[in-house]
Order: sequence, then structure tokens, then C-alpha cells
Amino acid sequence: MSQVKGENQGMLRGEVLAVPKLSHHNHGVDYYLVPFRVPRLSGAEDVVNLVVSQPQAELWQPGNWLEVGGEVRSYNNRSGQGSRLVITMLVREVLQAHCREGENHLLLAGALCKPPVARRTPLGREICDLLLAVNRPYGRADYLPCIAWGSVANRCAQMEVGDRLRLEGRLQSRQYHKMVEGERQTRTAYEISIMNLLPQSEEES
Repeated sequence: MSQVKGENQGMLRGEVLAVPKLSHHNHGVDYYLVPFRVPRLSGAEDVVNLVVSQPQAELWQPGNWLEVGGEVRSYNNRSGQGSRLVITMLVREVLQAHCREGENHLLLAGALCKPPVARRTPLGREICDLLLAVNRPYGRADYLPCIAWGSVANRCAQMEVGDRLRLEGRLQSRQYHKMVEGERQTRTAYEISIMNLLPQSEEES
């Protein structure tokens, strides 16, 4: 199978929740982690983690509303604390927001790297869990958990490992409970909620 060309673009509008905290150092550059709140129209909200290189202090103040563009990234958390797969957005550009309305839009293309898992919610709604591999340059890839709903879930459930997928969606967070050594812990999962499946680009077809 030929390598699937990756496509990875995101735009978020939301509120900075805390000052940037040093995350890691790579190729001479410091990267900082910033929690970022993105309200939904429903009144719910997603709190996602942004990764920013050399942030401007005047922009990244708690309570400030920003528009950020970038790419969704994943890495394995080997600390033993929290989720094993960590999802962030690597910020490439940032602007002061012109309004205080949440915006959360992703465009992704990649290939399925695990069989899709179709199931129903307790209320009977059809959903499908997917793991999408989105290639980066130089042979690396980001592995992004995705969830589809309703008719889109039915289409996704028919796909096979290696199938190409191009989608519009949003980066969302949700809390869940897990029993660890007899203790009930609250954890946060991050995933891509698929809104629409898109035709393959000319380069992919």
C-alpha cells in the first residue's frame, strides 16, 4: 500500500486558562503547554492542551481569547499517570480573537490503523470508534482516536485497516471514571469527533 499523504489542519477560538508551562525542549526550541477552553454551542465546553513555542507573554494571559491555527499531535505518555495517549494541538499561528464565541474545526486525512469498533450508547445511538494515522514528513505519524455518530458511524463501521479517510471534525475532551487499585479516579480523554466524511483530495485519489 502506498503511503497516505497526511493532511492536518486545525483552527480553535477560545480562552487561555493558565500561563504557559514549560513542557519540553526539542532541537534548541522550548515548547510550552497551555490549557485552552473552547465553548460549544450546546453550552458544554472542551478543554484542550495547546503546545506553543516561545509564547508572547502579552497574548498568553489567563482570560485572554485567542484564535489559533495548527496541527493535532499525539504522543505516548510513559509517566504512568493519566491517559497513555496524549492529544495536543501544536500552534503554528495565533491572533487576538475578534469575538468570544468558541470555534473548533479540524481537517484531517490519513489511514485507519485498527479495525473500527461499532457500538451503541445506553440511549441506543450508533457510534463508531476509529484510530486514524496521519502522516507527518520524515516518516513519522500521529495516531488520533476518532469517534463518529449516526449515519457517519455506519459508514465508518464498513471500513477496513488501511482504508483512507478524510474528514472534518472537532477536537473534544470528555471526562470518564476508572477504578485504579480500588480507587475511583476521574480522567480526561481527548478525541476527534467526526462531523463529516470528505472526498479524497486529487493527490490522494
